[in-house]
Amino acid sequence: MAKSKTVYVCTACGSIHPKWSGKCTSCGEWNTIEETVVSAPAPAPKNYTLSASKIISDSTIATPINKISLVNEHRYDTEIGELNRVLGGGIVKGSVVLLSGDPGIGKSTILLQVCGNMAKKYNVLYVTGEESANQLKLRAKRLGVNEDKLLVMSHTDVQFVCETIQNSKPEIVVIDSIQTMNLEGVNSSSGSITQVRECTNMLLRVAKSLDIPIIIVGHINKGGDIAGPKVMEHIVDTVLYFEGDRINSYRILRAIKNRFGSTNEIGVFEMLENGLCEVPNPSSMLLSGRLSGVSGSAVSCLMEGSRPIFVEIQGLVAATGYGNARRMSTGFDGNRLNLLLAVLEKRCNMHFGNLDTYLNVVGGLRLDETAADLSVIFALVSALKEKPVPDDMVVFGEVGLSGEIRSVPRAVLRVLEAQRLGFKRCVLPRSCYKQLMSSAIPEGIELIYVKTVKEAISLI
Repeated sequence: MAKSKTVYVCTACGSIHPKWSGKCTSCGEWNTIEETVVSAPAPAPKNYTLSASKIISDSTIATPINKISLVNEHRYDTEIGELNRVLGGGIVKGSVVLLSGDPGIGKSTILLQVCGNMAKKYNVLYVTGEESANQLKLRAKRLGVNEDKLLVMSHTDVQFVCETIQNSKPEIVVIDSIQTMNLEGVNSSSGSITQVRECTNMLLRVAKSLDIPIIIVGHINKGGDIAGPKVMEHIVDTVLYFEGDRINSYRILRAIKNRFGSTNEIGVFEMLENGLCEVPNPSSMLLSGRLSGVSGSAVSCLMEGSRPIFVEIQGLVAATGYGNARRMSTGFDGNRLNLLLAVLEKRCNMHFGNLDTYLNVVGGLRLDETAADLSVIFALVSALKEKPVPDDMVVFGEVGLSGEIRSVPRAVLRVLEAQRLGFKRCVLPRSCYKQLMSSAIPEGIELIYVKTVKEAISLI
């Protein structure tokens, strides 16, 4: 019988401690160390054919890099354009993809839709540990998925799952979810750090040895991080994250890690009765419902990878009822908001010290690009002066501490998209003048170049 011992594992970073303490010495988080009982690995069964000693191929032999033959990358088309965009063109053969997000956000829904699309051409295996086969069938019926090549298995033993994959050799495998899987011989409960790590490692070896792509669903913890924790993200090839609110029908799919593509692309979906539907034009969706002639609203253009997205930024300024003014922002960094308010007070002599300031990004997007700085200032100044920004005006530019407007990348692409959506005026940094003059900008949009914040807010 294998000997067991008690260790203390940090649920935030996975580090092991000899005794319990309130603070993890590795990552600095408080109250994240939990007691775990582990045991020495049990001997593998005689019929266990997926041990590390059996999975040996030519790739395990050290080879000079100039002697390695380059094989053309093969990607599976999911028939969902927004998902293919985030993945970099499709699912790479032999890759391991981790899909995570809040409960009820639509992880299982989109994967069942992907399985239904791919089962028209390929053999697909869907392994569920959270539902029975009948429950999965009910969801598949609602989504209109009923393909002969889609195999469904309700099981939680990862060793049995790997043997099934080796025997049936499907073209793609879905594991829903990794927190329900367990490996015999690991003396800890399902969902623990040890179980998640060992199960993911075994699935990774199967995916690489058999050249079969595996998509794994991973839950998140109360802090919003992928449960596992970070060790799971290091093992897999691609990490996808679903963002959005369950109350809001729109979802955003973002790649946190991607060894075979860019991490800057996003996919936009809408949750409907028949599943998740892709939104090919997010700008129209984000600008829908915008009121005309209302103060405190400005439109900015952001770049998400190669795609320009227009978003409405709302600002509200009100007299404070407390000693200290409140600063609240949704979808925008609070520290960046304080910095822009300081620039307005110091460089433009506009006082916000005794005023509550609220900022909201419509649609649930989170603005990380500094090109949104100037539009945030337009929204705040418009709310302060009670003067609306013209409805046909789009604003973008980075704001420096000296009050200067700095250049932003891909200004030409932003202006072309603004002209396509019907905007008549575009406020942008003067340093982008050379970029625009060297390109063929169609008529119908007026370019207003500004150099400082004071010059920009004079347009309101």
